[in-house]
Amino acid sequence: MTKRYDLIVFDWDGTVMDSTAVISGSIQAACRDLGLNVPDDETARHVIGLGLDQALRYAVPDMPDAMRPDLVERYRHHFLAQDQKIPLFAGARETIAELHGAGYQLGVATGKSRAGLDRALQATAMKGYFHATRTADQTLSKPNPAMLFELMDELAVSAERTLMVGDTTHDVQMALNAGVDAVAVGYGAHPPEQLQELNPVALVGDFAQLRSWFKANA
Repeated sequence: MTKRYDLIVFDWDGTVMDSTAVISGSIQAACRDLGLNVPDDETARHVIGLGLDQALRYAVPDMPDAMRPDLVERYRHHFLAQDQKIPLFAGARETIAELHGAGYQLGVATGKSRAGLDRALQATAMKGYFHATRTADQTLSKPNPAMLFELMDELAVSAERTLMVGDTTHDVQMALNAGVDAVAVGYGAHPPEQLQELNPVALVGDFAQLRSWFKANA
């Protein structure tokens, strides 16, 4: 079967790595440490995928600017205490390895920092599968399409031959803004019904379904 896509770009947190609860919990714990209003679970999960500064400003809108460095420090304290133990989703490694072996170019577009993504790729031994990556501190944060434009330019792939895979509306909206197809995964940070409202080309419930979709459609 002729390939439909040449480049498949994955979000990381909530898509490849099962980190949603750790991220949202770290945001909430950081707010408690500093006596700030603690965002509810839905709000804390909604910001996953954004760059850290943007995420914290959204999750804690009443945060005084002077407290932002302290909130970032407390967030990192709580997250880094757990990040080496965060697992990949079941089937993630096998699916990505299979795509790599089949000759697809693979990328990552994530709200993580460069240091954070590098730690995660090293801890999971996944770095070798990806041809190019972009993080929120390298370029503009989602849903701005800059990450996808830069990845497509680096790997010389057109928007028509690129697919984005992500678990948040930020991922799907970024793909729409870049003119790229998107597959949404409904097991991460944002509810499936919110993802479906943006009309991704597919909405899957786990990596087994995603792997089957790739085989039939990618």
